[in-house]
Amino acid sequence: MVSPHCHFDVLVLGGGPAGMVSAITASQNGLRVGLIDEQSEAGGQIWRAPWASSPQGYESPEARDGNKMRDRLALSSVTCLFGRRIWSVTDRYRVDLLGADGVETFQAPHLIVALGAHERVIPFPGWTLPGVMGLAAATIMLKAHGLAPPKDWVLAGVGPLLAAVAAGYARKGHPPKAIIDLSGPSDWFAALPSLASRPGLFKQGVGWVLSIVSSRIPIYFRHAIRRAEGQDRISACLIGPVDADGKSIDGPEVGIACDAMMVGNGLVPGGEVPRLLGADQVYRHELGGWIPECDPFGRTSLEHLYAIGDGAGIRGGAVACIAGKLAGLAAAHDAGRIDAGAFAHQSAQALAEHRKLSAFSDAMAHMIRLRPAQVASIEADAVICRCEDVTRQDLVAAARAGARDVNQLKHFTRCGMGPCQGRMCGDVAAEILAQEHRLDRQAVGYWTARPPLRPISLQSMLGRVDYADIPIPKPAPL
Repeated sequence: MVSPHCHFDVLVLGGGPAGMVSAITASQNGLRVGLIDEQSEAGGQIWRAPWASSPQGYESPEARDGNKMRDRLALSSVTCLFGRRIWSVTDRYRVDLLGADGVETFQAPHLIVALGAHERVIPFPGWTLPGVMGLAAATIMLKAHGLAPPKDWVLAGVGPLLAAVAAGYARKGHPPKAIIDLSGPSDWFAALPSLASRPGLFKQGVGWVLSIVSSRIPIYFRHAIRRAEGQDRISACLIGPVDADGKSIDGPEVGIACDAMMVGNGLVPGGEVPRLLGADQVYRHELGGWIPECDPFGRTSLEHLYAIGDGAGIRGGAVACIAGKLAGLAAAHDAGRIDAGAFAHQSAQALAEHRKLSAFSDAMAHMIRLRPAQVASIEADAVICRCEDVTRQDLVAAARAGARDVNQLKHFTRCGMGPCQGRMCGDVAAEILAQEHRLDRQAVGYWTARPPLRPISLQSMLGRVDYADIPIPKPAPL
């Protein structure tokens, strides 16, 4: 157990690509760094480490890159605080954690937030059935555990992760029964020029396509899930055509028997910590939603608070690494460890590389963006907030009863008040509210962030308590 009195110059929240690179960069420039992550190893979703008990885990290029970075981290002076759940962050950058040894608290004058993103699922009737899971879960099964899905499974959603998951499982001999892609061939062709600017990724993408084609996986372009069917678990799904904006249109529907479905419609930035601390926010549709306002080095509106990686806008792993380097350098400069000349010299190449990668990251972000027309097509009985069992028609009724921002919507319906604190439902719920009042997303706002940031039990906070441990004051004199 690391002593809570251990002094750090900077704490880094999140051990994905952005967090790892920022921690290493800051430590190389003279800062005492603590890197905090809930997982047992660094890597995040992109560089997720295979479990030691899963030797058959899929060895992807990302896993190899992650192993190299984990080796660099192990050789650095960074103090790694793994297996800790962050449940509160307060002024002066005090971070409260819950780990195997109970509650811990650390504090530092600089805080780098690199907590990544969470997946977006556009709800449909039946998406809460057992057997329906997100693409993030699919990648964890594939990368970390090497687990195979059931025999008859389908893959649905949008973006390059569809191809990556399909190809990964196809190489393991477990291809999906069908791929339901919201995009059309023209969307993929439009992205080719930007993809060609990244030869390594282009080659990887070609490999995905060859795996899918050789496995003869049917692909339903410009289609989306209409509903999932089943009693105790999913047994079939109904799909239908959509237009270029994702809106359901007339056309033949197709039923597919399946016992599992993996679905994902892009990513939403995980910006709870900057919001909790009061950093200025801006809604950027093309970057996934609400993000903290930052300069090129990740500096937010709050002094010595930096936000980087997908939590500051969906840009992908390569850009996250560069953002990590820039934030690490900025923290070292702001702490007085490197002078202005050294800071400018060391950051110049990273800034140039960031500009170079922007075309590709923008193209991928555009492909996985939220499509308002798809949200408008959600059926009335579809559950939006699965924690509190709130449907679309419940949200519409609340809007018509006077709810005009998302926090009023929460008060009216309890949407966003469950264990996920609105991470899974917030983006779609806000879009429904904005459409109902014909407002832009900036006008309906965002959930008020509050601790605990992640679900924790009172027992884990209090530890083992006996009545004998409770101090009982002496009786007051008569």
